[in-house]
Amino acid sequence: MNEIIKKNGVTFGIILGLFSVLFTTAIYVTDLQLFTSWWIGLASFAIAIAIGVVLVSKTKKQMGTMTFKEGFTVYFIAALIGSFISQLYNYILFNFIDVQAKETIKEITMKYTSDMLEKFGTPAAAINDTMQKMAETDNYSIGNILFGLAIALVFQAIFGLILAAIFKSKSNQGL
Repeated sequence: MNEIIKKNGVTFGIILGLFSVLFTTAIYVTDLQLFTSWWIGLASFAIAIAIGVVLVSKTKKQMGTMTFKEGFTVYFIAALIGSFISQLYNYILFNFIDVQAKETIKEITMKYTSDMLEKFGTPAAAINDTMQKMAETDNYSIGNILFGLAIALVFQAIFGLILAAIFKSKSNQGL
């Protein structure tokens, strides 16, 4: 593997991970209700996309030319490392540092979900069933953390494919 790809992937992966840790910590110390805020998720996503674009663009500039595979690889390495750091931090924060915060976030999420289901006219029996399932679920268990990591990596891979296609060097074949 190309050293530039390896170096940039690891460096930006650590940057993504640290951004996520700092972002999560800022939300945690500010207001736990922000964990259920759609605009916070959107802001985090937009910043992560911007970091990814900078990563692939910088890598292409350093390499001179970049294949689709190289663009995807550098992005995916960074996404894998960043997502792992993020999920590891969430696991430690909500299972060892502040277990009560995990329960508070669950309560906030359940209230938000119940309100949304009522607004959509969902029958009371279905709302009660959903609330019971949510009450029994530990979103920060190791299994759910790993599942969240897998889902995040699928979305990251899709975005990485798009970025790689945008930034790959144009082929001169056939000209």
